Amino acid sequence: MSVRLRLAALGVAAATAAAGLALVTAPAAVALDNGLARTPQMGFNNWNATHCSGDFNETMVKGIADLFVSSGLKAAGYQYVNLDDCWALPARDAGGNLVPDPVRFPDGIKAVADYVHAKGLKFGLYSSAGTKTCNTAGFPGGLGHEKQDAALWASWGVDYLKYDNCNNQGVDAVQRYTAMRDALAATGRPILYSLCEWGQNQPWNWATSVGNSWRTTGDINDTYAKMLSIFKANIKLGQYAGPGHWNDPDMLEVGNGGMTDTEYRSHFSLWSIMASPLLIGSDIRKATPATMAILTNKDVIAVDQDPLGVQGTELSNANGLHVISKPLAGGDRAVALFNENGTPATISTTAAAVGLPKALGYQLNDLWSHKTTETAGKISATVPAHGTAMFRVHAGGAWWSNPPAVHTSADLPLPYPGAPALVQPGTTTTLTTTTTNDGVLPGLLGEVKLTGPAGWTVKATSPTFHPVLPAGRDVSTKWSVSTPADTPPGSYPLHVSTTYYPGKSTSDYDLTVSVAAPLTAGTTGLGDDPWLSADNGYGPVERNTSNGESKAGDGHPITLGGVTYAKGLGVNAPSTITYYPAGHCSAVTATVGLDDEKTGAGSVTFEIWADGNKVADTGLIKRGDPAQSLHADVTGAGLLRLIVTDGGDGNTNDHADWANAQITC
Repeated sequence: MSVRLRLAALGVAAATAAAGLALVTAPAAVALDNGLARTPQMGFNNWNATHCSGDFNETMVKGIADLFVSSGLKAAGYQYVNLDDCWALPARDAGGNLVPDPVRFPDGIKAVADYVHAKGLKFGLYSSAGTKTCNTAGFPGGLGHEKQDAALWASWGVDYLKYDNCNNQGVDAVQRYTAMRDALAATGRPILYSLCEWGQNQPWNWATSVGNSWRTTGDINDTYAKMLSIFKANIKLGQYAGPGHWNDPDMLEVGNGGMTDTEYRSHFSLWSIMASPLLIGSDIRKATPATMAILTNKDVIAVDQDPLGVQGTELSNANGLHVISKPLAGGDRAVALFNENGTPATISTTAAAVGLPKALGYQLNDLWSHKTTETAGKISATVPAHGTAMFRVHAGGAWWSNPPAVHTSADLPLPYPGAPALVQPGTTTTLTTTTTNDGVLPGLLGEVKLTGPAGWTVKATSPTFHPVLPAGRDVSTKWSVSTPADTPPGSYPLHVSTTYYPGKSTSDYDLTVSVAAPLTAGTTGLGDDPWLSADNGYGPVERNTSNGESKAGDGHPITLGGVTYAKGLGVNAPSTITYYPAGHCSAVTATVGLDDEKTGAGSVTFEIWADGNKVADTGLIKRGDPAQSLHADVTGAGLLRLIVTDGGDGNTNDHADWANAQITC
């Protein structure tokens, strides 16, 4: 059976050209015929917010169901309220049945499912395709108990099964997951089947006829770096997704606090344009208005839930500036312009490039600002660092009834493309704003304003008023920006606002600048020196300890090859740490490798970059390899980056140390 499934799943339907955009259909294997997940599933899962804490219980689950209704989440399309690991007792009963934890769920699982159903929602549960689940306490898994467990869950009213991959005893993945598929089907109850196989056995090649969705990567966590790495892995797999069978890049972290709202909007936008399951992973009982505004954005959700069922395709990725397009039912296109870098950038594509037919004008619906403009065909936005602009583009229609699409960027001189925008205390910097009209029609009476933080002096040195913003043209304004001498290091916004007619339309944009002081003269430890920014694959970068993956201060002594180091930096790939030597430093040295505290397979590379140029590289380091000495000449560099990649195999067990890392200035 497993061989037949593999052979069937390897057949891929021919690509279809549609109005200039090549679309690849799902594999030829017949999709799981349970009638479910015709669009990607939407709901809630408690794991990212609670894990197995005492807060995970019957009261919480019922409260989530109540909030689905009262907060508008149900109206926005969220349907499933799902329990993750730790809902059961550690042992089955005398009859071999799973037993709900009576402390967490005193009324039993069926009563909770009934409560959820009474709200017009559906209920989900978790297990593992192994002898035990993934929690260290070792709750019973479903391997060898598939028929018994499926029948029990059906009797409780379960509508959704998340089936994990731990303690699988080496049994073939196709065999394990197919056994539960058949057991669920035998119950006669429609149960959405979500394979949580982590992409280990490339489920996109065989799971189309086995499950309704399959995980394509390892677990997500609440960091920008991890979200980014998962996006880059999942975006490549669009040909395998379609109605009833979806690539699953894991749950949403929106609202858990480890990313900014800008990064969470990117997270939500990217998952939606990739036609991913949208499972809320934060405690919505504590959600901020900003979190709820992201999670209930119906315009973005409509892209995810579009009935055509095509995953978005990445059209370009030049220096971390991504253009992703998704065809929609009725002929429109969704377009996401994603800036993965730490500095703002203008990202552009065209209606022709995303597959729309030629037209005199196009309607451009901004799915985050909810403004509609017209364009002659250019789809462009000034996108903040780690941000995403998202549009729905329609060819023709009453495009002329909307104001032209106008955006304004603000540019500081940068040492290299993608570098952060830097100013020093007590200095004056020249900044240029550029206003661009992408419309067919001109904008009239355009006025640009630039404002800074309290105490900063911002003055225009060229005209800010433009009687006409010509179609297809740019107009620029020069500004003088003075930073007070006592400004502490940190990030500060410069706000750009453009007003124009018809309709007194507005375009707003924030340029975030970093105020930085140069590193101290002499030879200092980078584990003690201030950094400009630090991104990490799991948890925060740690100073002078290893990485503990969860919260600041949870690391251990740095240990490489049995040698312990008192100083250094503990990271988990992928990681980037940026410093400001300001041209006054000459050399960086470190001893680097994978920390001894992890024993599983892992691989990384260590790189040192000076002003956009790689000046040192270890090559691939695998678990068991000896530590390496790394030296880099950084003479004259304005910016320094210490980068650790995941070696191309994901970031499991990638605790990486910059031991005794020092810089000479």
